[in-house]
Amino acid sequence: MSHQNPSEKSSALNEAEKTHTDTISQKHPDSLDPEQNSSSGEGCAATTKYEIDPIAEAKLLRKLDLVIIPLFTLIYCTNFIDRTAIGNANIAGIQRDLGMTGFDYNIALTVFYIFYIASEIPSNLILKRLGSSWISFMVFSFGIVSIGTAFVQSYGGLIATRIFLGICEGGTLSGLVYLMARYYRRSEIVLRVGIFFGLAPSLAGAFGGLLASGLLSLPDFGSSSGRGHITSWRKIFLIEGIITTFIGLSCFLILPNDPRHTRLFTPEERRLALARLDADQAIETQGKKEKTTWKLIGRGFNVNTIICSILYLLVNISFQGLSLFMPTVISTLGHFTTVESQLRTVPPYLVGAVWAIICSYTSFRINKRAPVLLFSLLLMVIGYAMAVGTKNSQARYAACFLSIMGGSNTGPMFLAWGTGNAAPDTVKAVVTAIIPGIGALGSVIAVWTYLPTDAPNYRDGNSLNLGTSSLGCLLVIIGWIYIRWENAKRERGERDYRLEGKSPKEIEELGYLHPGFRYQT
Repeated sequence: MSHQNPSEKSSALNEAEKTHTDTISQKHPDSLDPEQNSSSGEGCAATTKYEIDPIAEAKLLRKLDLVIIPLFTLIYCTNFIDRTAIGNANIAGIQRDLGMTGFDYNIALTVFYIFYIASEIPSNLILKRLGSSWISFMVFSFGIVSIGTAFVQSYGGLIATRIFLGICEGGTLSGLVYLMARYYRRSEIVLRVGIFFGLAPSLAGAFGGLLASGLLSLPDFGSSSGRGHITSWRKIFLIEGIITTFIGLSCFLILPNDPRHTRLFTPEERRLALARLDADQAIETQGKKEKTTWKLIGRGFNVNTIICSILYLLVNISFQGLSLFMPTVISTLGHFTTVESQLRTVPPYLVGAVWAIICSYTSFRINKRAPVLLFSLLLMVIGYAMAVGTKNSQARYAACFLSIMGGSNTGPMFLAWGTGNAAPDTVKAVVTAIIPGIGALGSVIAVWTYLPTDAPNYRDGNSLNLGTSSLGCLLVIIGWIYIRWENAKRERGERDYRLEGKSPKEIEELGYLHPGFRYQT
């Protein structure tokens, strides 16, 4: 490899970028039709660069926010509610009715996450190929599985439904984040992901508790005897499944597709949307998706992605564990009825939702992720330290608030951090699946953090969560230092050699490896 001084490297960088830019042209929106023959000569390339009008951009951003954020929040709410409904069913008698003993409940939760993890990356690659209809199909599918859970008559039946639920739900979160990254700039993603991903679990946890308590207060659907009649905990799965299935069917009609082809945009809005994405990347692609290759898939497993994945895993251990067992934990804090325990799960989630929005907005305004993440992780450290250090029921309930607050925004922000630092499109699709996929291993561990043998104080589980949140603080600092170090090397031209001898296509596929790409801190 030849050695160049910084000025020669900068010259090489500029020349390579100029050569590539000359091959990338701004196309008329009509030429973006996938049915159109690209060699026909129609939709000729324009030679003038598209100028982004700030007023038009703000208007487009408002339109996107009004459509995408509420819809994505609703979709992920259904995902989270259907996944954690078994926690509400647990204190409503599912173990007794299905003859479950010992660690049967924990095994059922573990089976779900194994299949959830396995489906993440394949699901996102299918989504890249098929578009948003794949998300709609997944929502419809896990709604059907939830309905089926209402009719299981044995532990084996429950295991079967948990397997199918994991397959159907895996890829929902990563798919939504991937779709969002196709519409928003890198700096904008953290706020939007923070809203829908940070808000949805908290709202879903609160709504799920309210709905479960309401359904359990209603008379059974039919007589209390006979196979197939909907009684007790079965009502939770049935009603929540029906709601989810209806939402899934609606998504086929209202969920926007890729920005190159969606009916959401006018022709001028489409030009603007694609120009916004190009302005945010080292290489202009007009939203074009490169061919999926094993090389690009492998590139998703980089240092930044692995750090975010491990952090996501650590947060999931505590947040998912507490979410799945919150009704059980709260029931040990006093002499509460089943409905009263369900209702007491609502306030921590509501506070967590507000905190998630505050943190996401703060991170968006200062355009930094690490400081906000570090502060939230410290809240989790304090919360679990309180849970370990006292047996006072009021203090332990307050600890639930701090732990839920800390976990409500950190997961979304780790995913947004990794997604914002991923390119090109295939790498982005893989990264948005890797982080929650590896992170879901934390959910498997979470299943075994609150064991029946550890009740009522759950000291072992809380001690583990104290350790994971403390380790998370350290890893955020390490990731922050690494990104600043790498950006500094690019500023000094020490990564310009990556452009040497590359064709325009190869330069386009460099993505986050491109010397002109800067990581978000």
